[in-house]
Amino acid sequence: MKKINSILEKWDPIIGLEVHAQLSTKTKMFCGCVNKYGDFPNKNTCPTCLGLPGALPVVNKTAIDYAIKLGLSVGSKITKFSRFARKNYFYPDLTKGYQISQYDEPICEGGKINIRYNNKIKFIELTRIHLEEDAGKSVHSNNNVFTEVDFNRCGVPLVEIVSEPVIKSGEEAKSYLTRLKQILEYLGICDCNLEKGNLRCDANVSIRPKGQKEFGTKTELKNMNSFRGVERGINSEIERQAEILDNGGKVNQVTLLWNEVDQIAEVMRSKEDAHDYRYFPDPDLVPISLTDNDINKIKSNLIELPFDKEERFVDEYKIPLKDALILTSDLNLAKYYENSIFEGANPKVSANWIIGEILSMVNELDLEISNFPISPKRFSGLLDCLRDEIVNASTAKEILRKMLNNNLDPKEIIQNENLAQVSDANQLTDVVKSIIKKYPTEVEKYKSGKKALFGFFMGKVMENLKGKSNPKILKNVLTEILEN
Repeated sequence: MKKINSILEKWDPIIGLEVHAQLSTKTKMFCGCVNKYGDFPNKNTCPTCLGLPGALPVVNKTAIDYAIKLGLSVGSKITKFSRFARKNYFYPDLTKGYQISQYDEPICEGGKINIRYNNKIKFIELTRIHLEEDAGKSVHSNNNVFTEVDFNRCGVPLVEIVSEPVIKSGEEAKSYLTRLKQILEYLGICDCNLEKGNLRCDANVSIRPKGQKEFGTKTELKNMNSFRGVERGINSEIERQAEILDNGGKVNQVTLLWNEVDQIAEVMRSKEDAHDYRYFPDPDLVPISLTDNDINKIKSNLIELPFDKEERFVDEYKIPLKDALILTSDLNLAKYYENSIFEGANPKVSANWIIGEILSMVNELDLEISNFPISPKRFSGLLDCLRDEIVNASTAKEILRKMLNNNLDPKEIIQNENLAQVSDANQLTDVVKSIIKKYPTEVEKYKSGKKALFGFFMGKVMENLKGKSNPKILKNVLTEILEN
């Protein structure tokens, strides 16, 4: 980190990201084959996605709707007339010898994504969002003797989200990707599992001397399989280019593969320009023609996105931003929180308990919050018992765990297991006096000035009452007895 910071004092990085997100449609982009990860190799194929002669593609309407939904959500201009093009190149897992994509007439233009970076809000402008199909997957043997090809992924629908070259570091790129992933998950259009390749990122990186307007020579960095990998890969490429230029060399326009194991970028090939792909409109597909009604229908069903939800939670529920960021990190978690408030929970108390106890239990049990067995209504009921001092915080945590294994109301659990806290001052007085009689030496030490022993007596009384005493009343009773 120290090295990259020193480089940034002299050089100005220019970074643009190209993110491919697999759309979670039931079928593929141009045929009726199932869009499913993990099936037996080459099971989900047909003449169309295999590119056999005479097979004609038909556009998946849901994929178009998803692209429009994403574009509207990030403020893109939805183009009413767009068309598919053929991107021509050869690769073993590309059966047709071309990929159906969009070139000069994408479905979405412009837009921006709000990120929080270094305690500031920054807008990452987008160049475009366009639709295309995925290629197959090459599976290399461990000894590199042979390569097998799985065509199940051929034709899976993608959106490619292209940012403007406004990102300045690997850390900022990671923040942008985290936000983009969050938006895609909120919209429900991509599963965003990086291990399954649902979300993939390429980075275009160049550097220029501080103050210079002209861009430097850019390189393309591929094969970054995690957000941390993107951060490391970009910073490594910035360092590589800076070292070349500092030594009087010239950066060549190349495509590099990031080697996560060795933490280095390795040159794969010279980088292609758009003309190398010989784009031309796909003659087998009619253009996409949209009306205002098509766009407005999708716009009417848009939801509140993470950044706006964060701002609202802070403003409406008066919770710290750091808490709002956690609660809105997942749409279902945000819904759980707001549903608990709807059921009567105090917003600040609910936030503290969800972030502390509930998320701890969710992680411990390896659950999704959507599958958490304690409903917001039952959870809110437990917080009511805490507010009304029926139980103390320690007992409430115990009850919360008991609620995992049954559908009982928290008050029923309290009654059935005699967990109500002792708040009667007379009863507490009797217990305190009995405890004090057992520890005369400690009482004398306390009265002689060792006030830290107060905690000792509190603990002994709580132990006697199995943690069920009202701490505030107990403290008052114990103080009165010890001081007299």
